[in-house]
Amino acid sequence: MNLPAGPKLPQSLRIIHSLFRPTEALETYRHRFGDTFTLTAPGNAPLVVCSHPDDLQVIFANPARFDSGKGNQILRFLLGEQSLILLDGDRHQRQRQLLTPPFHGERMRTYGQLIGDITQQVIEQWTVGESLVVRLPMQAITLTVILRAVFGLSEGDRLEQLKGLLTQLLDSISSPLSASVLFFASLQKDWGEWSPWGRFLRLKQQVDQLLYAEIRDRRRSADPNRTDILSLLLSARDEAGQPMSDEELHDELMTLLVAGHETTASSLSWALYWVYTQPDRYHRLRHELKTVAAGDPMAITQLPYLTAICQETLRIYPIAMFSFPRILKAPMQFSTYSLEAGTWLLPCIYLTHQRPDVYPNPKEFRPERFLERQFSPYEYLPFGGSNRRCIGMAFAQFEMKLVLATIVSQVELALSHPRSVRPVRRGLTLAPAAGLRMTVVNSTRSDT
Repeated sequence: MNLPAGPKLPQSLRIIHSLFRPTEALETYRHRFGDTFTLTAPGNAPLVVCSHPDDLQVIFANPARFDSGKGNQILRFLLGEQSLILLDGDRHQRQRQLLTPPFHGERMRTYGQLIGDITQQVIEQWTVGESLVVRLPMQAITLTVILRAVFGLSEGDRLEQLKGLLTQLLDSISSPLSASVLFFASLQKDWGEWSPWGRFLRLKQQVDQLLYAEIRDRRRSADPNRTDILSLLLSARDEAGQPMSDEELHDELMTLLVAGHETTASSLSWALYWVYTQPDRYHRLRHELKTVAAGDPMAITQLPYLTAICQETLRIYPIAMFSFPRILKAPMQFSTYSLEAGTWLLPCIYLTHQRPDVYPNPKEFRPERFLERQFSPYEYLPFGGSNRRCIGMAFAQFEMKLVLATIVSQVELALSHPRSVRPVRRGLTLAPAAGLRMTVVNSTRSDT
C-alpha cells in the first residue's frame, strides 16, 4: 500500500490544532502536501483527506465500495446506535427511505408559513439601538422551527423543557475546549454532575426521557391529520410493512434535532454577517425581496439572488468541514495510490470550496458566482454527497432563505464592533465566533 504524504505530528497535537484553528490547520496541510494527504483515523487506520473534484467523484459515484456509518461512531453517545448517520448497508437504506418523504413536496409549503411566523415573533422583540449576540436569536428561531416541524409541539411544558435542555446540551460541547471530549476518550469520565462529561450525561438523560415520553404519548393518540415529522414517521412502514421501533424513532429524532438546529443557526449567523457588511449586496437583496409578496414562501425561496447569497454563505465557510468518512471494504486504486481495505477516505468540503481553480478569489464573498455558472456536486457539496448527503438539505435551504428574507425585508443591522469575523469550531461544526454582535439600526416594522 502506498499512501499520500501527511504531517508527522502526534495525533493528539493535530487534534488540538484542528480544535482551535480548524481552517488554518487544513490550509496548512494542503499547502504542504497538496490536494490529498494522510492523517490517522481512530484505531490507527490511515485516513486519506481529499479535496480534488475528480477524487470526490470517484468516491461519491461508488457508494457500494464503502462503509460510512462505522466512521461516525464518535456521534454514538449523542445520537444513539440507531441513528441514520451510524448505519450502513440495508439498515441505512431502510432508514433513509423512511425518513426522506417528510422533507419534500407539499409538506414544505406547510412548513413555510410556520418558519415565517416564528421568525416574525423573534424579530418583533428587537428594538432600534439594541445590540444582539447574533447566534442567540438564530438559535431561538431554528430550535423552535425544528421542535414544531418535527414534533408538532406549539406550547406546553414539554416544549419549553426540550428547548432549555437541548440548548444546554449542545452548549456543553460547543467551545473548542469542551469539544475536546468528542475526540479524547480519556476525557469521557463521569466525575459527578459538576464535571463536564457528568453534566453532559445528565442533560442527555433528561432529553432522552422527554423524547421517549413524547413518542409513547403520540403512539397512544395517533392523529392522521397531523403533518409534523414525528407523526409521519410513526405511520411510516418499510417494505416489509414494519414500523420504526421506539429506539429507532428516538435516535432519528435526536439526529434531526441536532443536525437541523445548530447547523442552520450557524448558517444564518454567517448570512447576516455577510449581507450586512456588504451594502451593495444588502440593497440588491432588499430590492429583489420587494418583487414578491411577503406572504408567499414558495415564491420567496425561488428568488435567484437570495438563493445565490445562501449558496455562497454555505460555500465560503461550510458548516460541516468534511463529508462523512468512507471506509474501504476491499483494496482500491485511488488516483495514483493503492489503498488497502480498512483505509478511510475523507472528502474535505472546506478545501474543495476554497479551490481557486473552481472559485476564483475563494476568500471573497461573491454570490454572483452562483448566477454565472453551475457547479457540479463534486465542486459544491455543503450537505455532503452520494448516499450520505444530508436528508434535510431541502428543508435547511428552505428555512435559511425564508428566515433571511424575513429579517432583511424588515430590519437593518450593522456590526456592533466593526471587524472581520473568523470561523471557529463549535462542536463538530464551523461557526462564527460566539461574540459576533450586531446592532439594530433601522426597522420598517409597523410597530416601531
